[in-house]
Amino acid sequence: MELNHVKEFIALTKTENYLEAAENLFISQSSLSKHIKSLEAELGITLFDRTTRQVKLNEAGKVFLKYAQQLIDVQHQCNTALINLKEAEEQSLTIGSIPIMAPYGITDMLIDFKKANVKINLSIIEGETEQLKQKLRNDDCDLIFIRRLSGQKEVTEDLDDFAVINFTTDYLVAVLPNDHPLANQALIDLSELKNEEFLFLPPHSVMHNISLQACRQAGFTPSIAYTGKRAENIIDLVSKGMGISLLMAKPISYINTRNLVKLVPVLPHIETEIVIYYKKSALLSKAASHFLEFVQR
Repeated sequence: MELNHVKEFIALTKTENYLEAAENLFISQSSLSKHIKSLEAELGITLFDRTTRQVKLNEAGKVFLKYAQQLIDVQHQCNTALINLKEAEEQSLTIGSIPIMAPYGITDMLIDFKKANVKINLSIIEGETEQLKQKLRNDDCDLIFIRRLSGQKEVTEDLDDFAVINFTTDYLVAVLPNDHPLANQALIDLSELKNEEFLFLPPHSVMHNISLQACRQAGFTPSIAYTGKRAENIIDLVSKGMGISLLMAKPISYINTRNLVKLVPVLPHIETEIVIYYKKSALLSKAASHFLEFVQR
């Protein structure tokens, strides 16, 4: 039995949609369909009731799901135990993080940990939140630093898969040209910005979604004049009057050393958390366990 096919089966049970599951797994829809049919053929029974729009577990599928998860958990625990044995002399630790590390003290934490644990081979991978979560699920990382809205209700899949440790918090600010009429206010109600041109981070990024949702909750859909990956470019464009932005205070304060723009907190107050995720089902390596202890000391 192909364990990758079993993992794909579990992913499909969570979405009940081939297209969505395939996107989450970074494979084609046709490949996923082929693998599920192969698994059913091997088991000699169908696992889903299919319609044109979605699939639902049938009774056989529900029985298999319980044992499928146990198979994957045992495989992961076996792999981790063997890796721990192999790395008794030279431990390794792979940490994934959102790109904005320095303003949140993540780089300082990693450097301090490395200095205190010189025998640990530390690797760092950057990525966006959803990419990092998928890498964690695929065991490409031991743990990850990601951003999420404070008080955000965890999606079911995250609750099932991950344990969470809080690291730090941040809050949303309006990024304005120095000569903007609202630049010297202590607070800005988001509704006051409804007629502005906005410069945002890329679509589908956590920050883009947070900013878009904040505007809509304030009663308007923002006019977006620019989207880009680099906050430095957004600051430069804002300072030159192309528009305004909504970003998190700590990274923008860190970048805005020449005071090219003004940062003004917004109402309603919108807070985000930087958190550490690790897999609930994983038998953590000694290096990963030691890092979590180091963070929480």
